Amino acid sequence: MVQLHVKRGDESQFLFNTSVDVPLETLTEQVAVIYNARLKVDRICSELPELADHGIAMPPNMQGLTDEQIVDLKLRDEWEEKCVPSGGPEFNKDEIGRRNGHAPNQKMKEVLRKTMEEAKALISKKQVLAGVCVTMETVKEALDQLRGAVMIVYPMGLPPHDPIRMEFENQEDLSGTQASLQVIPAEEAQLWWAAKEMQRGKKLQDYIGKNDKTKIVVKIQKRGQGAPAREPLVTEEQQKLMMAHYYRRQEELKKLDEVEDDSYLRSDWSDRQALKRQFQGLSNIKWGPR
Repeated sequence: MVQLHVKRGDESQFLFNTSVDVPLETLTEQVAVIYNARLKVDRICSELPELADHGIAMPPNMQGLTDEQIVDLKLRDEWEEKCVPSGGPEFNKDEIGRRNGHAPNQKMKEVLRKTMEEAKALISKKQVLAGVCVTMETVKEALDQLRGAVMIVYPMGLPPHDPIRMEFENQEDLSGTQASLQVIPAEEAQLWWAAKEMQRGKKLQDYIGKNDKTKIVVKIQKRGQGAPAREPLVTEEQQKLMMAHYYRRQEELKKLDEVEDDSYLRSDWSDRQALKRQFQGLSNIKWGPR
């Protein structure tokens, strides 16, 4: 199997196994789908602490309003009584005004937080260092774990306007957000290797040959963004080791410059006449009294 080390810019994303005879159109879409699904897991995990601390999201027309404004406008959250966390709520007001403040109890919070950590570990970028490949099944497992934890805490489900439910149902609206800049639609994705765009319509072997035991670094890019930066000749870790070596060598040279030790000039091995005196029997003569 060919192992792809997928990057976005200079940042590692995940490892992916494939074969040399795979069409690049298929490969590009597979990589893009996994890349976007990992972003979805990250977005859900970023919302779960808010759900654990402040409960479900308020309706869009009530978000950001003060309690007085809600009363004056005679607004009512019909989902507050339907979406009650298991074990009963604990009030913790959301100062931002996005969530209703009826948070799960401590035990249910722990369920959400523990599951969140497990899901993040499955799709973590640290898996690259561990040599673990990520597949779509891996990402689906992470999503299923998150969905299961939310169902445990909220058996009646979340309101349809809650960002977490919208993510699970693929109804999320990312327009105008920073997250939208990270998403790469599968049809607009491009893979680059060795500063070359891997053209759809060809096969992977057209670029890397027929050796099925190869590991390459590919970069995923959105169409129209141009070629990504080339890979550095040395890794960041190698560069750190080289800099440390040069620094130590520089310090050693500085110390040698500071020490002007010419005592070696009085050593026997530096005396050019020592061998001659030894043959003449004059090497051990002392002029002082015994």
